[in-house]
Amino acid sequence: MPGVDRRARGGNSGAVMIVLARRLRREILAAVLLTPLAAACSTGGGPQPPQPASARPTRAKPAPVRQPVKAPPAAAAAVHMAPGLEGIIGATATQLARRFGAPRLDVAEGDARKLQFSGTACILDVYLYPGAPGREPQATYVEARRGSDGKDVDRASCVAALRQP
Repeated sequence: MPGVDRRARGGNSGAVMIVLARRLRREILAAVLLTPLAAACSTGGGPQPPQPASARPTRAKPAPVRQPVKAPPAAAAAVHMAPGLEGIIGATATQLARRFGAPRLDVAEGDARKLQFSGTACILDVYLYPGAPGREPQATYVEARRGSDGKDVDRASCVAALRQP
């Protein structure tokens, strides 16, 4: 047998089988390792049939360039006017302090401000928001509640009860 080891020619069939098994193992290993390479080389190698015009890929159009959007100027704060709140809504922090005394709380939240005034009758929260640029924030909303249990009370009567002479 050509290519068979010299040791196997002497009639020892067991040795021949070992040599053949090794050769077969090498050939199988080479086939397994080279199959993906052969498959990669064979795809797309032949001529392609013509495609209809509708199936041809079209070149993607570039997305339009969007211009940055400028934010509109801040609108004036909405005013929640109610009867009995005249002189409170639209007032500045200085004007409110003259009317009710020093606030119990003065909390700044971003460009807004909350002043809290309290007395035995109620607690009054006044929310101030910036109006026109360059002007001091003005009161635009008022909440009133009892100090004992936190239940809502009439805002106008709370304002009247907290007014200083």
